[in-house]
Amino acid sequence: MKQYLVTAEEMKRYDANTMEKFHLPGLLLMERAALVTVEEIVHRCVNRPCRVLVLAGYGNNGGDGLAVGRLLMLQGYQVTFVMPGEDVYSRCTEETRRQTDILHAYQTRIFSRMPEGEYDIVIDAVFGVGLSRPVEGIWQDAIQWINQSGSFVCSVDIPSGIHADTGAVMGCAVHADLTVTYGFRKMGHMLYPGAAYVGELVCRRMGIDEHSFLGREPGWYTYIGREYGLLPARRADGNKGTFGKALIIAGSRNIAGAAMMAAKSTFRTGAGMVKVVTAVENRETVQQFVPEAMLLTYREDMTAEEEAMFLASLREAAEWADCVLIGPGIGTGEKAAGMLRFMIRESDLPMVIDADGLNLLAMDTELQEDMAGRNAQERTVILTPHLGEFARLCGCTAAQARERLTEYPRQLSDRLHCIVVCKDARTVVVKHGERQGYLNTNGNCGMATAGSGDVLAGMITGLLAQGMNGMEAAVAGVYLHGYAGNLAAERETEWGMTATDLIGCIKDAVCQVQDRNRRSGMEEAV
Repeated sequence: MKQYLVTAEEMKRYDANTMEKFHLPGLLLMERAALVTVEEIVHRCVNRPCRVLVLAGYGNNGGDGLAVGRLLMLQGYQVTFVMPGEDVYSRCTEETRRQTDILHAYQTRIFSRMPEGEYDIVIDAVFGVGLSRPVEGIWQDAIQWINQSGSFVCSVDIPSGIHADTGAVMGCAVHADLTVTYGFRKMGHMLYPGAAYVGELVCRRMGIDEHSFLGREPGWYTYIGREYGLLPARRADGNKGTFGKALIIAGSRNIAGAAMMAAKSTFRTGAGMVKVVTAVENRETVQQFVPEAMLLTYREDMTAEEEAMFLASLREAAEWADCVLIGPGIGTGEKAAGMLRFMIRESDLPMVIDADGLNLLAMDTELQEDMAGRNAQERTVILTPHLGEFARLCGCTAAQARERLTEYPRQLSDRLHCIVVCKDARTVVVKHGERQGYLNTNGNCGMATAGSGDVLAGMITGLLAQGMNGMEAAVAGVYLHGYAGNLAAERETEWGMTATDLIGCIKDAVCQVQDRNRRSGMEEAV
């Protein structure tokens, strides 16, 4: 289901809106956060009351942790409270001071140094979403102690040391077994490397919900679990033309795999007809793998007359098609560059540009300007770069692109007036002029295999062919690609799966995300 992802600034605003607009006191929100956290901990430690260490900072995250520890203490757990440092009380926020006052009223001591002993559970409440500088000093020592403790670690809201917006490790960070967050998942929970630190992530409501947006929704969302209704409806009286005609310009001399996988994936996602433009040497291989596809072939060494005939056929194919995919395996030679220039400058088709098409585009700033000008007139173009291709388009390094995964793709989409699908362990989808982007959080590392990107490009193209708008097709394609990847990993393992395994799982992924709609339709028919 659709879930919003928030930044630290957004969460602070929604927290303030809840207190100011809806008159919920901060201390009440803190108590409710503690209650749901205790529920999650107790659910996982049902066998016995056990030894608990609460390690708290001075901010509200620390106050949450103190409240969690107090509630566990009242349930019979042996709880030790630690707030490292000197003159702690004066450094605390108002709500956290209130929590220390409550503990003192229970005649409970809060230690300023790490005590000796072993603990079954550690509550990490050192830093919350507001952390903006590297962890050092006593806090670095405390985090290292947690990671070496061997205890079950529950982080309050976010593992201490993880940047809430980027997922970056700020010097060092807690490796949690469980993270209980409140209201909404944070970007840092989902982006790597932070996603590798959260352990099991549980999001609980405690008083802050969509009412707290006050008209300003978060800038990002994702889908958690199975999402229904993303795919286009199928007309019962439709024909192959009804479900769209896709033109795929892919493959070059003796490089047929990309064309094969893109074409097969386009069919698997529902397109009615596919025509593949590829080198003549690939004809037999492509026909064997995708016998349903039509072919238009060319030779690299065509005469001027043959070249003119091919271009006429390509123009005719573009007039026939409802959308086009260009780039997978086409190479970066003049033949490929000429076809890309033709599709950008002369065709109005919704277009997906992938792989070598992106590399050619990166080398031609004039073509980028032409594309941006045409796209500004509401033409749909979807770019699907992996980090290396994205870096070439943006003039940065792949490492910089990964660090700014939620920032740089927006800049590129605005510059070229297009939709950008930037592929990594977490894939982002953004569109020029739209504030809200999609962060894909399904899929697995087994999908980091040759041909996986060709499959995704074909899937998005198949959805475009059926009349979906660009952003909907891109999001649905990315989500379904990840879902199929999870099915493939279950069957073949993350070590053994290939891109063709992905294609084989598309139909099962489609069936699963359409189950609810089909069942509802059957019930209505009855």
